[in-house]
Amino acid sequence: MSVIPFPRRSTAPDLRSGAIPGLDPEVMVGMPHLGFGGLSETWLLKECGHRHWLALAQAAGQQVPDFRDATGAPVYAAFCGVSLANARLDRVAENDTLIFASTLARISATQFVSRHRVRVPDGVVAELELVSVFVKRQVEGRNRSVARVRPEGLPPLDPGEVSRTSALAAALRGGEWDTHMGFARTQAHECARVMLTPCPSQDFNGAHFLYFAAFQAFADRAEWDLLAPPAGTLTLARDLVYHGNIEPGERLAACLLGVRETPGELAHWLRLAREDGTPLADIFTRRALPPIR
Repeated sequence: MSVIPFPRRSTAPDLRSGAIPGLDPEVMVGMPHLGFGGLSETWLLKECGHRHWLALAQAAGQQVPDFRDATGAPVYAAFCGVSLANARLDRVAENDTLIFASTLARISATQFVSRHRVRVPDGVVAELELVSVFVKRQVEGRNRSVARVRPEGLPPLDPGEVSRTSALAAALRGGEWDTHMGFARTQAHECARVMLTPCPSQDFNGAHFLYFAAFQAFADRAEWDLLAPPAGTLTLARDLVYHGNIEPGERLAACLLGVRETPGELAHWLRLAREDGTPLADIFTRRALPPIR
């Protein structure tokens, strides 16, 4: 693992203030922010990912994010885990004002966690935790060649910080877990699968990686195809653990490993994988079913 020195300003910003300098904490809601039945989860993940990236830049003393190694090659923050909890996306409507409170902390030599509390004036609509590591491509243009780098010049490790999302990601990658969100590791079996082909213009980001916010969209597409829930089904909670990335043009399999339906709620465990079976992400989801009319 290489060490990347990033320049620091003499006075570090307050990463726990709840506000990211230069970024408005309020967002006026319009059609770009909405989906069927409420706030768009895809937009929300993208927005929190953007705030995470800007917070890292602020912590490194950068006016705009521009992380590079000693050779000038770009260095990126790749998400290894994302958690959405206490979601009430149906409470958000056109012309509402979303209010973001965001913090950032260093939780290991390579990992940073941002937390985002999102509310409208009358209550909280979502709480998110995003965990990232810095990575660089070892082979230019090859997404499978990414490797972690350890940054220098960013705030030191906070020994008091504990991240549930980071712990979950480590447990799933190591196979050291028993149950999560009501699903048991030893009872996993493929109920069904659907093949998906990510589109470069829609699902990849400006760094040419399959965008982290596209993974949950694939989970919703697979749910719609395999389980046919009613329109207006909305996420209550979702945990995503990322294992890898793909190249443009590659296909992926969305494998349903467990499903549970109770009155008013649908829960499932999906695994996204390359066609050769290499895992790309594990996604655990709880969804609220709309009332029967």
